[in-house]
Amino acid sequence: MSLLHVFVFGLKVGLLLWVLCCWVASMVSMNWFINGEFKDAKPSILGDTGSKMWFKFSNYSFRIHHQYYQYVGSKRISKTWWRKLLFSWVIGWVLASVLIFCYMSSQATEKRKETLASMCDERARMLQDQFNISMNHIQAISILISTFHHGKNLSAIDQRTFAKYAERTAFERPLTSGVAYAVRVFHSEREQFEKQQGWTIKRMDTLEQDPVHKDDYNPDLFDPSPIQEEYAPVIFAQDVVSHVVSIDMLSGKEDSKNVLRARKSGKGVLTAPFRLLKTNRLGVILTFAVYKRGLPSNATPNERIQATDGYLGGVFDIESLVKKLLQQLASKQTILVNVLDTTNQSYPISMYGSNASDDGLEHVSHLNFGDPFRKHEMRCRFKQKPPWPWLAITTSIGILVIVLLVGHIFNATVNRIAMVEDDCHKMMKLKKQAEAAGVAKSQFLATVSHEIRTPMNGVLGMLHMLMDTDLDVTQLDYVRTAQASGKALVALINEVLDQAKIESGKLELEEVQCDLRAVLDDVLSLFSGKVQDKGVELAVYISDQVPEVLIGDPGRFRQIIINLMGNSIKFTEKGHILVTVHLVEEMIGSIEGETESSSKNTLSGFPVAERCQSWKEFRTFSQEGSMHPFSDSINLIVSVEDTGEGIPLEAQSGVFTPFMQVDPSIYRTHGGTGIGLSISKCLVNLMKGEIGFVSIPKIGSTFTFTAVFTSSSSSSKKYKIQKINNRSNSVSTEFHGMRALVMDHRPARAKVAKYHLQRLGIHVEIVSKWERGLFIISKGVNAINMVLIEQEVWDKGLNGSAHFFDNLNKINRGTPPKPLRATMLAASLQRAMGDGNKGNPCNGELPRASLQNLLMGRKILIVDDNNVNLKVAAGALKKYGADVVTAARGIEAIELLTPPHQFDACFMDIQMPEIDGFEATRRIREIEQNINDHIHFGEVSVEAYNNVSNWHVAILAMTADVIQATHEECVRCGMDGYVSKPYEAEQLYREVSRFFQ
Repeated sequence: MSLLHVFVFGLKVGLLLWVLCCWVASMVSMNWFINGEFKDAKPSILGDTGSKMWFKFSNYSFRIHHQYYQYVGSKRISKTWWRKLLFSWVIGWVLASVLIFCYMSSQATEKRKETLASMCDERARMLQDQFNISMNHIQAISILISTFHHGKNLSAIDQRTFAKYAERTAFERPLTSGVAYAVRVFHSEREQFEKQQGWTIKRMDTLEQDPVHKDDYNPDLFDPSPIQEEYAPVIFAQDVVSHVVSIDMLSGKEDSKNVLRARKSGKGVLTAPFRLLKTNRLGVILTFAVYKRGLPSNATPNERIQATDGYLGGVFDIESLVKKLLQQLASKQTILVNVLDTTNQSYPISMYGSNASDDGLEHVSHLNFGDPFRKHEMRCRFKQKPPWPWLAITTSIGILVIVLLVGHIFNATVNRIAMVEDDCHKMMKLKKQAEAAGVAKSQFLATVSHEIRTPMNGVLGMLHMLMDTDLDVTQLDYVRTAQASGKALVALINEVLDQAKIESGKLELEEVQCDLRAVLDDVLSLFSGKVQDKGVELAVYISDQVPEVLIGDPGRFRQIIINLMGNSIKFTEKGHILVTVHLVEEMIGSIEGETESSSKNTLSGFPVAERCQSWKEFRTFSQEGSMHPFSDSINLIVSVEDTGEGIPLEAQSGVFTPFMQVDPSIYRTHGGTGIGLSISKCLVNLMKGEIGFVSIPKIGSTFTFTAVFTSSSSSSKKYKIQKINNRSNSVSTEFHGMRALVMDHRPARAKVAKYHLQRLGIHVEIVSKWERGLFIISKGVNAINMVLIEQEVWDKGLNGSAHFFDNLNKINRGTPPKPLRATMLAASLQRAMGDGNKGNPCNGELPRASLQNLLMGRKILIVDDNNVNLKVAAGALKKYGADVVTAARGIEAIELLTPPHQFDACFMDIQMPEIDGFEATRRIREIEQNINDHIHFGEVSVEAYNNVSNWHVAILAMTADVIQATHEECVRCGMDGYVSKPYEAEQLYREVSRFFQ
């Protein structure tokens, strides 16, 4: 167990009670909060309890902690209880620290035992393995003697040969001090044997009784062996033990037992430890019997005795050999080793080692030297005393210190809670005041919005109606100026209210079907007059890869484009303004092609700020960033580039800050509040995109943003039909299959013209020089139906060229105005081709003839408690032949729209006395549903209700309250559309026309 693991374990256990106490107190507070505060929540002044939920949950943690402080830190809990808890905490963890110390100490002791056992077993195994190797080689020598000494008539081995062989093979017997061979001699053969050997058989027992020093050892002084039935004199010996030659092994006590047991068993046998001759060191002898050849392996003991030729012994100097072996095993922890002969368990014989004192820790490893009669074992002890268990000491003390610190913190926290309790009460009072101020602010904005928009609706509506009367030039100019000022005021109000909704988190996006090409055509119509007055070229290009219909919020997308283009128009006096829309994937694939040289190929020829620099910080284009990787997501990237004044470097960091102007003089020169870009940034974020810009002073600016839409074809969701400020600009289909020739030496400008022509179904060919165009026309391979010549090309090269126009005698001339857009281009082509009545007017309004056809004879009800609004709406609709009926109260609307009736549509104000527009609409829908059910079940006849089996009159909401009167609320009560005040006549036409087509 490592120190880190033990420390973490102790820390976790130490904090357990602290967390438990906090949890209990928090649960008590949470229960109070849920059963009290949360349960008693009431709708706010605006009636938006659901919209307030985010605020309550954002303060949820604060409320819990406040109630915890109030409960725990109050005087309801006595100090004695806290002292007892703290005392129990300290005593409990003191005991826990002692237990941890004991546990870790026992773990250290167990580890010390395991280490000793491992080291002891390793030494025992090595000693045993080395002994077995030596024993095997001694047995091999016995076979050698049987084969080459007794197996031949004339022995091939003598003392010299044996000594040399034994010496050269000594490395194969690492634990033997020497080997010797004693032959079996019977008493009848003794005289002849001694004569043959040239020496007398000596006895050993005298030396065993009176051992001599190795320097005084002399075999010649030994007594002859006494007369006995047989003898075992040593005839061959290794040089190191050659002193045993001529000594009778059967005359020694231990050796005689060893020899007799060896020849009877047929295995190697060991003597008990004894003092070796000459060296006087403690050792043992391993003896093997040498048998006559042909002895079967399953011979009986008597047969083995009869077949014995001699005895081969190996001398083991145990003390020196074990010491040498242990010296080979160096270790950081030295251990003491004892080797004992435990054949007699009551009196074990020590073969190696000492009885030095130790720490009481001992391990015994059993040894097997091949002789089942003899028992041996190795006992191991550590040489040094065990060290202090510092890990256990430091860990237990550390845990105790941590616990004491936690107890101190707990005690200090409780005391601090009591001190902070008064401050918490004050904070709660201030919080309630802030909430009340927020509610008052929202109510104020709603009231001010309604009160300002309602008269503004009357002002703008009456000005629009005034423009349709006979006015001289001066009067018309005055009216237009007043109308422009009113629209500017409405735009200012919208921006301020949008900023307020953003700050309160109430700005939400719609999900409706939208045509971005139609949206941008509307924006071009909005700014066409301004750019024509300045002489600035305005253009829009949308990639072919962008789908025709998307799911998103076209109104907010339009607002972003208007803000960006409005700023560009303010600060651009020459050159161009270009809006481009591509797929993000399309731009990522071509990002490497964005180079500085592309500034020469611009719409007007003026240099621009490179758009690729405006998205360099986008996560969308980074390797780790990715916009919605879902299959139905459409990721758009929109750029608005201009050749205006640019933004000074020192002011670029605050571009998206609300109410920040680059310079105070800008407001006086260009106007504006400085919040348009801030609102755009918030809207882009809601669209799950990013916005950035690059600006070069005196060159221009390029703003780029991304937005996520949804593919309408891949979604099964039923999106709302309502579209605010997004009419469908259907282009004419009469030009499908025609061919057009565009003459323009600027590729970017020609690309824009080609984009709008292709929207009409026209095949387009672009040439940069008029000579090439003349060649294509004169060649006549593919008929050219129309030629579009850029004004710049016309002025520089073609004006007055009779040769060129002689080749265009079949093509009528026309002048399509800029900025180019599909509807205006179609109208210009229709006029040029002799069908001018079909074209739309330049201001982008719906065709007068179409409106008259749609509204003529239609009966429309307008419900509003404001007489001015009634006049504006009624006048706008009556202008094109509609039969308009007005009502000032909701109850009147219910009576008029109760089936059967003749109304085709109804414009319903939302805020009215007695019964508001929401309630009136709900009641009308209930009445319609009841009548439809009665007709469906046959309870009433359909003839009684003008032969209409399914009653549902189109009801369109009208309101100036942009905060409460949201589209979702209108849909919930059963309305079919939505018009915000102040509205223009075109809004009314656009909304009502959807139900009459």
